[in-house]
Amino acid sequence: MLRTKSNAPYHADYELILSLIEPRSKVLDLGCGNGELLYRLIHERQVNGRGVDINEKNIIQCITKGLSVFQGNIDEGLAEYQDKSYDYVILNQTLQATHKPEFVIKEMLRVGKKAIVSFPNFAHWQLRAQLFFSGRMPKTSHLPFEWYDTVNIRFLTIRDFRVFCKQKDIHILQEIDMGYFGQNLIARINPNLFAVEGLFIITER
Repeated sequence: MLRTKSNAPYHADYELILSLIEPRSKVLDLGCGNGELLYRLIHERQVNGRGVDINEKNIIQCITKGLSVFQGNIDEGLAEYQDKSYDYVILNQTLQATHKPEFVIKEMLRVGKKAIVSFPNFAHWQLRAQLFFSGRMPKTSHLPFEWYDTVNIRFLTIRDFRVFCKQKDIHILQEIDMGYFGQNLIARINPNLFAVEGLFIITER
């Protein structure tokens, strides 16, 4: 497996997000985990970055990397941050674990000039086939959890998110659909069926 500079596992979505954010942008990373993405954004894109995470162990790992982080529950909002105080607010592979996804996205769009949201596509053909043929909740390399210990509580699809944005008058600046091997033709042909992950750049209208 490929490794990043800080010896963490390689993530295709990290590479994509790094390519999308302009150098020296001001970035807020929600659900930042162990801080790997934020660390790379700071060191490779020279962003002014800060992270938020609810997990104390993650916060400690971020601090050991020298990152500026805040322990908080994003479902309770971002009251500490002023309107449009960040160029980008990132929610990477975390939307499906939030209790108040609509509120979280509204807060992202309030605080950030742009928001980057990525999530697993629960309509991928492999998930559909496993559920149909086995009658059990599916598992894949991207979604390795059992039904009883999964962190995912929202099972959305790429089509669901598009409809959500239309209903809530949110502007989609860019949609990038990822297959198992990154961006590929098959995922672009029918994203809701063949993409394992969707990434959207969104703004307020």
